[in-house]
Amino acid sequence: MALIRQVLVVGLLKKDIETYGVLKVKDAGRSFLENPLSFMMTEDHVFDQESDDSIITNAKGGGVAADENLMIMLKDLRKQNAKRLGVPPFVIFQDPSLEDMTLKYPITLEELSNVHGVGDGKAKKYGVDFVELISDYVEENEIERIQDMVVKSTGSNSALKLFIIQNIDRKLPLDDITAAKGMEMPDFIKEMEAIVFSGTKLNISYWIDEILDEDQQEEIHDYFMEAETDKIDDAIEEFEGDYDDEELRLYRIKFISEVAN
Repeated sequence: MALIRQVLVVGLLKKDIETYGVLKVKDAGRSFLENPLSFMMTEDHVFDQESDDSIITNAKGGGVAADENLMIMLKDLRKQNAKRLGVPPFVIFQDPSLEDMTLKYPITLEELSNVHGVGDGKAKKYGVDFVELISDYVEENEIERIQDMVVKSTGSNSALKLFIIQNIDRKLPLDDITAAKGMEMPDFIKEMEAIVFSGTKLNISYWIDEILDEDQQEEIHDYFMEAETDKIDDAIEEFEGDYDDEELRLYRIKFISEVAN
């Protein structure tokens, strides 16, 4: 599926929703068959029990939806629900999660929990309207969905997640937790992002209070509350370098935990 997604994005294949969503070879794809070139692929992800969030945790770059029409509809629904709830749109579902919905077409909450960056908790909290919209869209366009694309399993990622949650609940310093696992802080932040983006709350306020004063926290909170996106690059640009990548990513974890989860 990762290969199909990438080939769709680069334009060698196209998904034709008018003919049951089948994949068709484009002219560029035929040219590729005649003169093939090698290209890089990402490694397969290891999926934990809740969700695999590795494609979204930095939330810096934009992806491409497999079904652009559905993506527009999902963004409109997200915007409506965000306005009703009084939260930024990305609090409900981030763009990469919507993009994955346009590939997997989840029509139940259980299927929605298999979407990148969702998880059971977020699916139940925000997902009812989305699966109803997708279900209607699939029926109206006679789309043949691909089932069982992702098989998730427990393993080392689940153990690491539990370790992080338990030690943050104990309010241990984050650098002590990273040291205990032999991790660097950027990788540890990525793991925490994966946890909160899928709907689980992490209370890292005790650590945020150590690195940011009250005025700084209020300033960053107000920014994320008004922002259309939670992309860190946009935040760095907005603050003109007053805060670094690590500070903003850590505060975003606090913000998502408190506002979304």
